[in-house]
Amino acid sequence: ETLQRIVSTLVSKNDEIHNFIDMLNHTISNVQVNSSNAISELDEEFDGLYSVLHEMKGSMANTIQQEEARKIQALQDQLSQCSRALEGSEELLELAVQSLDIKNPVELLEVENIDWIVTVASAFRLSLKPKVSDSMTHMMVDFALEKRMLQAVKFLPVPKAPEIDVAACLVADNCITISWRMPEEDSRIDHFVLEYRKTNFDGLPRIKGEQHWEVVDYIKATQYTLSGLKFDTKYMNLRVQACNKAVAGEYSNPVTLETKAFVFSLDSTSSHLNLKVEDTYVEWDPTGGKGQEKIKGKENKNSNTASPKRSTNSPRASARGGRDRFAGESYTVLGDTAVESGQHYWEVRAQKDCKSYSVGVTYRNPGKFDQLGKTNSSWCIHVNNWLQTTFSAKHNNKAKTLDIPVPDRIGVYCDFDGGQLSFYNASSKALLHTFRTKFTQPLLPGFMIWCGGLTVSTGLQVPSAVKTLQKSENGLGGSTSSLNNVA
Repeated sequence: ETLQRIVSTLVSKNDEIHNFIDMLNHTISNVQVNSSNAISELDEEFDGLYSVLHEMKGSMANTIQQEEARKIQALQDQLSQCSRALEGSEELLELAVQSLDIKNPVELLEVENIDWIVTVASAFRLSLKPKVSDSMTHMMVDFALEKRMLQAVKFLPVPKAPEIDVAACLVADNCITISWRMPEEDSRIDHFVLEYRKTNFDGLPRIKGEQHWEVVDYIKATQYTLSGLKFDTKYMNLRVQACNKAVAGEYSNPVTLETKAFVFSLDSTSSHLNLKVEDTYVEWDPTGGKGQEKIKGKENKNSNTASPKRSTNSPRASARGGRDRFAGESYTVLGDTAVESGQHYWEVRAQKDCKSYSVGVTYRNPGKFDQLGKTNSSWCIHVNNWLQTTFSAKHNNKAKTLDIPVPDRIGVYCDFDGGQLSFYNASSKALLHTFRTKFTQPLLPGFMIWCGGLTVSTGLQVPSAVKTLQKSENGLGGSTSSLNNVA
């Protein structure tokens, strides 16, 4: 026995070492990939910088060219004005000189206004100073400061890895709230990235056989709630990384939170032939029996060949005990996984056109003609919408009318060890009915349907509101003793 324990410990240690070696090899591969990615990102950043500088150079050169065009246009306008003034002035000058040579008084009278014409010549009003200077010094740049800034460019400090506060993390109501903090204050943190994945292994994440990480990006706070989860595995790995504007830091040490919940499917091999079963949905099919009886007959002829679905080597197959289909008016289907301990919760939604249905539990191997609630080994609540609606709790062929509205969804809470089976309005979490007994055998979820369909939701944790109601109800004692069965 001692040697066996040592061998078992060594095997476990070897598994841990193999897992660690896989993680190291994966880390080496990641270093190579991330290094290549960092170089690519560096190239992109410098290309972006070159692009900005090139764009700025083009814009500033265009501004200089526009200033050049403006000045040249102003000087050319002034040059044209001077040329026209000079041309007119030369004509007047020639006329004035000719007037000075006139001796005949009569002819002189004809040009008597020549002095006034010369006085108002445009040449006298013309400014002989350039309107703009030829200087372009106001278009000069000095990049000394920018050069010093560029020379000071270094790798942006990588944010430190956050620390997940396991004590502040909460798993409840099919939600996970995860909280973390930075080891030291960092004002450059822009956001956080949360990654998670489901697993059946406790402890460090494993490389082989694991699901891919799911990512929640751009989280501004240091807390986040994952909601609407289906806990179809026992644990969930979570890790967080901090990011600034340019770079993401290392991941936090991953944590593994237990998220175990009761998961089952409907056992189609146990269902009545008039029921059409698909995983977590069952529907009344009035023609199903006729088409399937022939198939069943063929199966009976070939009874020496076991169906893979009904192999007794399967844990779920052993849970139902290899029983026959329900028959007669027992339009029933069972779950394929038994409740043997602990507290569990699942929900059921009925279609609005359902004429009759039951939701409950039963011991293994009920009779093929047994109906839920009509034996001392099954408990259920029953809804009858035929002609008028009736709502009742049933056990051992006794019924208690429930004078409350029928909810759209029914929650089933089973405390196997505490001997308690309770039904709730799944939306409001209002208690519908409670059975109290001592369960002596494993329980299978059971469902009866006539005209319509039922959808079953599994992988749900016991809601916090149900836990609170259970505590208060347990303090009040049982009020349904007429239906309780203390075995």
